[in-house]
Amino acid sequence: MPAPAGHIGARVKRGDDPRLLTGRGRYVDDLTLPRMVHVAFVRSVHAHARLARVALDGARRAPGVVGVLTGEDVARLCKPYRGVLLHYKGMKTGAMLPLAVGRVRYVGEPIVALAAQSRAAAEDAAALVDVEFEPLAPVLTPAAALAPDAPLIHPELGDNLLYETRLAAGDPDGAFAAAHRVWTRTFTTGRHTGVPLEPRGLVADYEPATRALTVWISTQVPHMMQAVLAELFGLPEHRLRVIAPDVGGSFGIKIHVYQDDMAACAMALTLGRPVKFVADRRESFLSDIHAREQTIRVEVAADRDGVLTAMRASIEAAVGPYSAYPRSSVVEGGQVLRLLPGPYRVRHYDGALRVVAQNKVVTSQYRAVGHPIAAAVTETMVELVARDLGIDPAELRRRNLVRPEDFPYTTASGNVYDSGSYHAALARLLEVAAYDRLRREQAAARGAGRHVGIGLACFVELTGPGAQFYGVGGAPISGQEGTTVRLEPGGAVTALVGVTDQGQGTHTALAQIIATELDVSLDRVAVHSGDTAMVPYGGGTWASRGMPIGGSATLLAARALGDRIRTLAAALLEAHPADVELLEGRALIRGSPERGLSFGDLARAVHFRSNELRGVEPSLEATVHYTNPAAWTFTNGAHLAVVDVDIETGKVRVLRYVAVDDCGRIVNPALVEGQIAGGVAQGLGGALCEHCVYDEAGQLLSATLMDYAVPTADDVPPIETHHIETPAPGIAGGFKGAGEAGATGAPAAILNAVNDALAPLGVMLTDQPITPERVIQALRRST
Repeated sequence: MPAPAGHIGARVKRGDDPRLLTGRGRYVDDLTLPRMVHVAFVRSVHAHARLARVALDGARRAPGVVGVLTGEDVARLCKPYRGVLLHYKGMKTGAMLPLAVGRVRYVGEPIVALAAQSRAAAEDAAALVDVEFEPLAPVLTPAAALAPDAPLIHPELGDNLLYETRLAAGDPDGAFAAAHRVWTRTFTTGRHTGVPLEPRGLVADYEPATRALTVWISTQVPHMMQAVLAELFGLPEHRLRVIAPDVGGSFGIKIHVYQDDMAACAMALTLGRPVKFVADRRESFLSDIHAREQTIRVEVAADRDGVLTAMRASIEAAVGPYSAYPRSSVVEGGQVLRLLPGPYRVRHYDGALRVVAQNKVVTSQYRAVGHPIAAAVTETMVELVARDLGIDPAELRRRNLVRPEDFPYTTASGNVYDSGSYHAALARLLEVAAYDRLRREQAAARGAGRHVGIGLACFVELTGPGAQFYGVGGAPISGQEGTTVRLEPGGAVTALVGVTDQGQGTHTALAQIIATELDVSLDRVAVHSGDTAMVPYGGGTWASRGMPIGGSATLLAARALGDRIRTLAAALLEAHPADVELLEGRALIRGSPERGLSFGDLARAVHFRSNELRGVEPSLEATVHYTNPAAWTFTNGAHLAVVDVDIETGKVRVLRYVAVDDCGRIVNPALVEGQIAGGVAQGLGGALCEHCVYDEAGQLLSATLMDYAVPTADDVPPIETHHIETPAPGIAGGFKGAGEAGATGAPAAILNAVNDALAPLGVMLTDQPITPERVIQALRRST
């Protein structure tokens, strides 16, 4: 007989009150039970398989279990969702649900969610679930995915090709035909992932009486999550509150919608009580998005003086079985396609991109999205051209970099570089690194039998995008940012901001902007973020937009509050607003400093004695929303690495790293240095050791920190950081982003340094990470 309404197995649907009885017939909101419960998941152990049977009886009877959900249960609560951006014409992908229905498509895909009074009880119950699989052939590489007889990951799509496009400008065929010489290489970049110190986690609490859902979640994008949850679960958006408290690192990992997070929210809706889920480290490796798995075949043409004339590229990006929701999995490949010309005056370009499905974890946006891949490819080719033509690599860059008089510069791929210091950054790098001396020291080291290499990298970084990235494609991701600044009765300043903080010091930088604009001490400014019920609407933190967009909104809001303070002070002091100046937390009459009010006295008058204002609005609060008036703004940099390669073991040791970056107007140099150094460390990991390794069955072999090697303090040398400030001409504060420059430049500089070290042996590496095994294999092939 059908289960009664409210009982496990009952057929509930979106919009119903989905509280259920436990398997033992008790209502789950029985006050004798602990109120918050914990979720664990049964995950797929196959890369590709049909679900023949899922037996739950033993799990339902397990001690402490209060709820069990299958894919079919959750499908009645949650709409299927597809990560498709409409401005990527022709893009397609299969639909996702929080729990697999009928088929699993990667190892780690969640199948069953179980809630119990403790995490241990939930995991014990998960072990009692009996899943019978019918294994299917996994599709793991682009070649296998595109083969005529390839198994279809989503049969309804007709093939495994999710997206393809081509971008061409100038006359590449003619330029290649006329070139002095053409160089061709194929590059591969291995998968890696973010590994934030704090894994993903949430607590979801549903109140059926008001249909209100509150979710505390480790995320960069609370307003996006609010919109997504409301849409997918059919909830009123104004009853849905998302709170992102202090977040322990993210690197882009926490801007996505994850199946297990959605399933945990479905469990909260079902049980009507708080539900907690925190991914353990192995679950993180099996479910956090991966990135970077691409193969790029590139051709570069140049004249006899080393002037680059044309480029061709063919990019294959393997992105897992689904396109990530809602940002998609095609953006990284699209970034590579558009960024390959780099900071150089390449006028003839022909690039093609294919994005294919595979039976591995979903890939999507992760710190520096496509930039490290494009920079490594282009910069390695620049060094190859220089080496073969006998030109110093620094000099070859000078001959090709975009010049100051060229700005704004439109690349052959269509990017508009609004401003920059490409030549100045390279010159500063060569100066502070003592490049000529380094070359002499390198020659001496080689004479002593050591294999020391010097690698350069010049690059650009796209930062501060507006709606052109996602909003125009239909994704519920705000391209604007809001800030509210108010003067409290005690004279302190409170700021409510849409941008979020994951440890990068955003609150400190925004407080500095406010303190400077209002001329108050920093300790009188408090910044709050991350709560959709409290802060103005905004897109959150991604694509290095915190300062360009959030910082500009905060600057303009502080400026607007300053104007309000002047107007109100003028009314109270019987003066003209233009004669009021703000100085050290006081509003003073210019030229008559004895006539003035402290911010506290002013605020108390406005809040408590508004009758004294005589027709002036009694408000000490200002809200400003800001978006980039252009598509984005570009940061640039020049980095140098020195390495020592042990040709007996293949070990690469980084001896020195020097970075020169231009991120526009700098608010807090210490925070910028932290961002650059952290990005460089992450870039070193991607270049040398981090790799999500799969076997031929689609099993992830590097699912623990014993197997997935992140750089340690011993691997990262002291990072020397230097700065140039070229304000962004179209951004209110002149700010540019700084969060991804280090991760962009490091892989290119390291790869070039290793190849420089091994060049006398006739070795050139084009695969990352540059593991000792790959170095040894390359050395053996050269003998």
